[in-house]
Amino acid sequence: MPRHLTVGDLLRQLQNLDPHLPVRIAVAPDFPFTHYVGAEVVVHDGHAFIAEDGQEDYLQPAVADALGWS
Repeated sequence: MPRHLTVGDLLRQLQNLDPHLPVRIAVAPDFPFTHYVGAEVVVHDGHAFIAEDGQEDYLQPAVADALGWS
């Protein structure tokens, strides 16, 4: 997976998932948490921005393992 994700890269990864599956952002590998994803996408200067919308909880250890963070 490229370091600089494109809209196409993201769509390819999501296209076969259940459309009702909640999405979270995993952040801070040294102290991992999950954050809600904001509902709006803003395009500016050739980039698509998706805001986080607040912290949810600690990231589950199995997810941190899958991300290579542990």
